[in-house]
Amino acid sequence: MLFVHGFLSSRAQWRENVGPLAAVCRPVVVELWGHGRSPAGRTPRDYSAAGYLEQFEAIRERLGTERWYLCGQSLGASLTLRYSLAFPERVIAQVFTNSNSAFATAEIILERRRLAAAAIEDIEARGLAAVEDLPVHPRGARRLPPGLHEELVTDAGRIDPRAVADSYRHLNVDVSVREAARNISVPTMMVCGSYEKRFAPHRDYAQSNVPGLRVVDLPAGHAVNAQRHEEFNTAVAAFLHAATVESHDVGDAREPGQGPPPVRSAADD
Repeated sequence: MLFVHGFLSSRAQWRENVGPLAAVCRPVVVELWGHGRSPAGRTPRDYSAAGYLEQFEAIRERLGTERWYLCGQSLGASLTLRYSLAFPERVIAQVFTNSNSAFATAEIILERRRLAAAAIEDIEARGLAAVEDLPVHPRGARRLPPGLHEELVTDAGRIDPRAVADSYRHLNVDVSVREAARNISVPTMMVCGSYEKRFAPHRDYAQSNVPGLRVVDLPAGHAVNAQRHEEFNTAVAAFLHAATVESHDVGDAREPGQGPPPVRSAADD
């Protein structure tokens, strides 16, 4: 199962999930360019949605698996949903959490472009200090398990400011799958943190427009997978089991009792 975190996050985003979910899948954890332990991208295409999808396909091929599961959080969900649209034959099933970028309207995209231009200018002038002042920096996160907040903030200190600026330029404002949502053809589950009011209209849009979407609402905010990790893990494990049985293809599923698989990050690739 490919796990993709959100903007300014890291592989620590999945700390409470990969262990329990290793009973039902093989976790494959990546970090976005310039985040955590990943280097900055080398070209503008690296930061584009198309570039990320190429990287995901390269990882899948290196793993030697024909099909896999997807799990995306925030900006990462924009990428995993897009991957499912581009390569549905490679996806057994997918899970995503609150993602305002994935379902952004045309009006929201225009506003994000304006804000991105100001952020890029600030980052190029002040570097990491400007990144730390961004509203989505993890130091402002709340209701996280003990130690996770500190881990996310520590990883955020590793972020390459150039990568953040290039992500704003080539990815963040251009990843909405809103208009293509009706074309999603793989089993899909959204685990929604209901405390995030900003995401509420996007949640309702997804429920109405993603075919066969299963929705699990939990009392949490944007980081629902961490804030309500036990309920999240239980819901995801049940969904993966059902999707695997339905697909009649258990070759990519890991049977309980086989022991924990290795966890990979983009730093290994």
